[in-house]
Amino acid sequence: DWARLGDEARGAIGAGADLLHIDVMDGHFVPNLAFGPDVCVALRRALPEAYLDVHLMVTDPAHFLPVYAEAGANHVSFHAEVLTPDTAVVLAAEARGFGVEVGLAINPPTPIEPWLGVLGEFDMLLVMSIMPGFAGQKFMPEVLGRIRDVRTRMGPDYRIQLDGGVGPTNAGAIREAGGDVLAAASAIFNRPMAERAGVIRQIRG
Repeated sequence: DWARLGDEARGAIGAGADLLHIDVMDGHFVPNLAFGPDVCVALRRALPEAYLDVHLMVTDPAHFLPVYAEAGANHVSFHAEVLTPDTAVVLAAEARGFGVEVGLAINPPTPIEPWLGVLGEFDMLLVMSIMPGFAGQKFMPEVLGRIRDVRTRMGPDYRIQLDGGVGPTNAGAIREAGGDVLAAASAIFNRPMAERAGVIRQIRG
């Protein structure tokens, strides 16, 4: 319920969510618009202890990174599709200078091979399991192989987030493949508040 965003976010944390995943969309990288920095500021004020995980679906992450760091983000992920490996590494260093953790996001059709050598410069890889821009899409199981490959390469301590179509029916397969940060939206927020804690427990496993 967008008219009750603070209550919805507080309810998710109370139901057992470890973090709030905030999708920022600029209307260019993806056709939709969502979550300007003032929303991040408001969530930080309302939930000072919450971990705010900001996903920048934008064409100019260098512009938005300091804006969301100042707005209270704990972690910011930006997309491989708008950067080169070299420029992404520079931006990751800038993110740490702002005091935030940093992730690299990659869409399903984007080859990951050019990025394998720089994954260690990021705190997390965000693997999109839908095409970004709209919630409620169907999970793309072909990304599970990508997760396995990255987990094998990066070892057990590297964080791999899955975003898109995540819910109780596929969470087990995601965890088995090596995903350890599961971002779920529709599977949680389309359920009555009283059922959300149970859904989160199922996703966590």
